[in-house]
Amino acid sequence: MDAEASPPRSISSHLRGALSACRDAFAHLPRLALDIALPTLCVSCREPVDGEGVCAACWAKLSFIAPPFCPRLGIPFVYDPGPELLSMEAIASPPAYQRARAAVRYDDVARTLVHSLKYQDRTDLAPAMGRWMARAGQELLAEADVLVPVPLHWRRGWSRRYNQSGALARVISRQSGVKLASEALRRIRATEQQIGLSRPQRASNVQGAFKVAADRMADIQGRRVILIDDVLTSGATTDACARALLRAKAAQVDVLVFARVVDSHRAPI
Repeated sequence: MDAEASPPRSISSHLRGALSACRDAFAHLPRLALDIALPTLCVSCREPVDGEGVCAACWAKLSFIAPPFCPRLGIPFVYDPGPELLSMEAIASPPAYQRARAAVRYDDVARTLVHSLKYQDRTDLAPAMGRWMARAGQELLAEADVLVPVPLHWRRGWSRRYNQSGALARVISRQSGVKLASEALRRIRATEQQIGLSRPQRASNVQGAFKVAADRMADIQGRRVILIDDVLTSGATTDACARALLRAKAAQVDVLVFARVVDSHRAPI
């Protein structure tokens, strides 16, 4: 009886698989038609590009951060000063988080990528940007328990429709296998845009703006957390987030961003 019953089950399984494949194919037809009618343009120079949203010429202009860099802040060094030597910034003003890493310097092409993802609904850029971040943060990800994106206030999230840091964190979670806790950290107070504010004003602007949700404490307590964001500028936002996570008893907080601002006028070492 079992031998007689198995062929129908096999046929049914194949039919279901075929129907599922057809559904997936039809689901991608609108995007395929759009790609044929309107080829993807490089977000920086607007030349046609296949896939990642950045042409080969602009990709070559991205300044990827690689060793040697400050082991605490991830700021690139001009030359290798030796192991474990910290930058002057890390010595003068150590952050609440343990380590920070970035994929690229925040230059013209990186700025265009960030602004396109953040303000122009270019969520198609998140996979490439997230993969570059995962590569830059391999050391951190190997030790991490959970990823936490820097949250938006609900009003800003409502107007923007998605959180760019959350989009990047989802890609990194898939790449690394590290658990994602999207709702663990909340922005409990609306803050001004940090653009145009001085360093002290930035710190004051985000002071007390973040809190770990009471029902998500278990995601954070005793865990090694990586905070995910798009850009690291003064570090005020990531520092405020790190303090909130440490108050919730995180074992350690590291930071992983797509781009970081490097002051070329104060080139470390």
